[in-house]
Amino acid sequence: MINYKHLHYFWMVANEKSIVKASAQLHLTPQTISGQLSSLEASLGVALFNRVGRHLELTDTGRMVLTYADEIFSLGSEMQNAIYNQPEKTVLMFKVGIADVVPKSIAYRLLEPALQLPDSVRICCRENDLDSLLGDLVLHKLDLVISDSPIPPSINIRGFSQPLGESDLTFFATPQLTDAFKKDFPACLDNAPFLLPGNATGIRTQLQQWFDKWHIHPRIVGEFDDSALMKEFGQAGVGIFAAPTAIKTEIEKMQAVIPIGHAEDLIIRFYAISVQRKTSHPAVTAITEKAREWLFRRNDE
Repeated sequence: MINYKHLHYFWMVANEKSIVKASAQLHLTPQTISGQLSSLEASLGVALFNRVGRHLELTDTGRMVLTYADEIFSLGSEMQNAIYNQPEKTVLMFKVGIADVVPKSIAYRLLEPALQLPDSVRICCRENDLDSLLGDLVLHKLDLVISDSPIPPSINIRGFSQPLGESDLTFFATPQLTDAFKKDFPACLDNAPFLLPGNATGIRTQLQQWFDKWHIHPRIVGEFDDSALMKEFGQAGVGIFAAPTAIKTEIEKMQAVIPIGHAEDLIIRFYAISVQRKTSHPAVTAITEKAREWLFRRNDE
């Protein structure tokens, strides 16, 4: 019979592409992990990895075994969720990761339906960059990740990116900057001081493509992975920034800024990412259903 502890070690190494990285995640020594992998290969009678210098590459059989391992540990996570959902449970844990570029108002409005469920829900939120959150998702430390982009093709994990909705973008500035740059939008953005989201964000790519389309070259004065920090700099008058029109009212009230233009052809999308083909967690169902009602409306009401 297969040793599932050894299979889990193999799964971790295959996803991390490194025994050293996997050992750090598992809090074991690399020697221990290497020995367990050898035991698994011996029990199966096949090689799962090819050693290429310091790197490990999956063999054809290793890739097949990884596919089964993904399903096995995904089912394990679904079993855990099923246990959480039993009627005798008084509190339902919902562990969600929020990519730091997702605006806080968007995150709250997406998660708020989970608090309206008949059963008591305890939401455990973690904010980080998308790569780190996806790592925790694979390790089943999170039930869901909310991001402004699907799983990047450069990240080798089996997951499912479900669209939650979309919004076009509005550009905001302080009254002082608005007086100087409001005329003739979007041409007024050319050489205007601008606050740009960080490189590892979906909105950054969308903005750059939109600037190219309109032949606009703003003067970048700041780059931010954290959308809240970017808005704080915008409120201080450092530069113009863009945010989803769906939360235009909240931004105007909280940041004391004014819209200077509305880009209907600049669309930002949001995704719910999981490692399960069928997500049984009731909080996820509530979030996705409510998001369809709200986020697919592109204008703030």
